[in-house]
Amino acid sequence: MSGAAAATRRILLAGVSPSSHLPPLTVKLLHARLLRLDLLADLSPFLLRAISSSGLHLHALRLHSLLPSPSHLTFPFAFKAASRLPDPLSAGLQLHARSLKLPSHSNPHVLTSLLNLYAKCGLLHEAQRVFDEMHRPSTVSWTALITAYMDAGRVQEAVAVARNAFASGMLPDSFTAVRVLTACARVTDLVTGEAVWRVAEQEGIAGSVFVETAALDMYVKCGEMEKAREVFDKMREKDAVAWGAIVGGYAANGHPREALELFFAMQAEGVKPDCYTVVGALSACTRLGALDLGRRAVGMMHWDEFLDNPVLGTALIDMYAKCGSTGEAWTVFQQMRKRDIIVWNAMILGLGMTGHEKIAFALVGQMEKSGTTLNDNTFIGLLCSCTHTGLVQDGRRYFRNMTQLYHISPRIEHYGCMVDLLSRAGLLEEAHQLIEDMPMQANAVVWGSLLGGCKIHRDADLAEHVLKQLVRLEPRNSGNYVMLSNIYSNSGRWEDAAKLRLEMKAKGVEKVHAYSWVECNGKVHEFRVGDKSHPLSDQIYTKLDELGMEMKAMGYKPTTEVVMFDIEDEEKEHTLVHHSEKIAIAFSLLTTGTGETIRVTKNLRVCSDCHTAIKLISRITHREIIIRDNNRFHCFRDGHCSCNDYW
Repeated sequence: MSGAAAATRRILLAGVSPSSHLPPLTVKLLHARLLRLDLLADLSPFLLRAISSSGLHLHALRLHSLLPSPSHLTFPFAFKAASRLPDPLSAGLQLHARSLKLPSHSNPHVLTSLLNLYAKCGLLHEAQRVFDEMHRPSTVSWTALITAYMDAGRVQEAVAVARNAFASGMLPDSFTAVRVLTACARVTDLVTGEAVWRVAEQEGIAGSVFVETAALDMYVKCGEMEKAREVFDKMREKDAVAWGAIVGGYAANGHPREALELFFAMQAEGVKPDCYTVVGALSACTRLGALDLGRRAVGMMHWDEFLDNPVLGTALIDMYAKCGSTGEAWTVFQQMRKRDIIVWNAMILGLGMTGHEKIAFALVGQMEKSGTTLNDNTFIGLLCSCTHTGLVQDGRRYFRNMTQLYHISPRIEHYGCMVDLLSRAGLLEEAHQLIEDMPMQANAVVWGSLLGGCKIHRDADLAEHVLKQLVRLEPRNSGNYVMLSNIYSNSGRWEDAAKLRLEMKAKGVEKVHAYSWVECNGKVHEFRVGDKSHPLSDQIYTKLDELGMEMKAMGYKPTTEVVMFDIEDEEKEHTLVHHSEKIAIAFSLLTTGTGETIRVTKNLRVCSDCHTAIKLISRITHREIIIRDNNRFHCFRDGHCSCNDYW
């Protein structure tokens, strides 16, 4: 090769490195130089690569069409250039037809490039046919087919292709491993995902931060947090994406404490969280009702990022609303510069669940005036507002308008809201008929709403029918048995309640323990029924005794009928006094300043006795007490609750 040719070749190679591309004008000048030196035939692959990398796709295709003998070295660049045109199929078909006339057509590089082109055009059937022409597909070819199915949204088929690839003896590179692990994460295929991860370890590519992060995400999506943590702990390089995956994973899989511990450990390591990591941390704070920790998490991002990013803004509105600080949620909503439908819906739902139904209804009017179209989630917010305040007629109207005015087909969640609304209002037969008339099978949430109504209105006969449906759907859920047992107890049917206890024991169904959480000085404290493990236990129980004496002086009498089992009234009173939310409130009274709002989160529904007692405690202590249970918000102030005793 002459000196001029070698120099031109070096320039072309330098111009297509991953970090740099030659400017289009330079490429054109090099093309002219090759023509002048009669070197085009020798250096055409390098020139085509440079032209394609510089974005001159039509130029590349014209050059390729002029080559007298295109080869397996030139066709891949031509197919790549064609795939980047606005209409890639026409040029791709011409190239395919030309390649069929040449020996190079059977080359795996040519066929893989053709496969990618058909995949870009959405022609998966043609892409599969091209792949089937390959005698011994390479790792790159298998990866191209897997990616084609993934990009088309056919992820289950992508995983099936991956299984075939591994069965054929394909050894993955890091890119293949990432693609397959990502596909397994999307369809929660733990078996295939773990097999790929083992192969990656055997092939020595598991140390790549991209492969490790993909494996971490796969375990997270499959709910295997112990294995996800094992991968995370072994990572030598932990970037913001890896931290975000583990924090979000713990939050999404019901481990909010671990999520927050890692989030603040990330801060200590000096890693700046990205948007999705902060969303995971805020979700964890929401779950725990940890408002102050949520405020700390917010302080790690610039305030403008919340106002300009609907994802962050929505998470913040949701956190404030579900921690009982509706005012702060409203402030964020008002300041947001970008409001999409999700932001509007988050604020409407937040207002509805905290008893501000009138503002929620008015906000829907503002939403329509702004040009934002109501969607199915908007109506969930509206129906929740009606459910929490007993507005049966409004609920019926919104449910009817969904289909008649907005042409939105109700989902099972909408039916669930209506069943809950009707059941709470005592319209049990209407609620039951609505379940029977639903176009889909009712799930456990819908039947559970009707069972809750049976408990409020003491309809043991209907409750028995409902429980049969729930046991069929959720045979291991103790809450259903406990609810019916309470209904039997309230009706004086102690023998039936005892039989139900024996049935639970025979089936190995264990009652879910009640927990309450309260945040103090950046730490979340957890309490159980009768909990004496806290260092301040003696002071807590002394405080409860003091409150009990003051409440009895005001006429309070424990509602012993809510205790599930047939025990003596004195023992029932003792059990009620030591419910987890009362212990959490007593702890907060000891550890917070006079007049400070107390916020408690509980994993189960607040019982009627605790509801009555907390109203009195709010009057005695002159405190606002906000309780979020698994059903709704209760804001107690001066002897009254925001739910107006409707829950």
